[in-house]
Amino acid sequence: MKYTDKLKDKKYAIAFSEYNLLEKIKHFGKKAGIKVIYLALLLFYTLQKTTTPKFAKSLIIGGLGYFILPADFLPDLIPGIGFTDDLTALISVVVAVALFIDESVKAKAKERLHVWFGDYNEEELVSIDHKIDKKEE
Repeated sequence: MKYTDKLKDKKYAIAFSEYNLLEKIKHFGKKAGIKVIYLALLLFYTLQKTTTPKFAKSLIIGGLGYFILPADFLPDLIPGIGFTDDLTALISVVVAVALFIDESVKAKAKERLHVWFGDYNEEELVSIDHKIDKKEE
């Protein structure tokens, strides 16, 4: 059984692919904001790790699939609030799989943010990193 078979809502697994994720970021990255894209990248790089267990990968695929689909609880095209539900969904998945997000994953995500966004205020990401780091407490 593939880890995507464990997803309750298969449409999110169907929506997920690396290509679809990159296209979503390409078209909506600036509008979604640095926090949403950072969360998506954290999940994407954690998904790629061979040491990430199948249950965590299924959660990640579900979360990234939700982010990719334009018709979710709050459609992404609604100005000001369109990505609020995506942010909440991605944070929930990040917290659930935080044990598998290590410093190399964070470094890759931040490196990619610099490529896509140029210089940005890294202080914006501190609250997310703090949620991840609480796994060690």
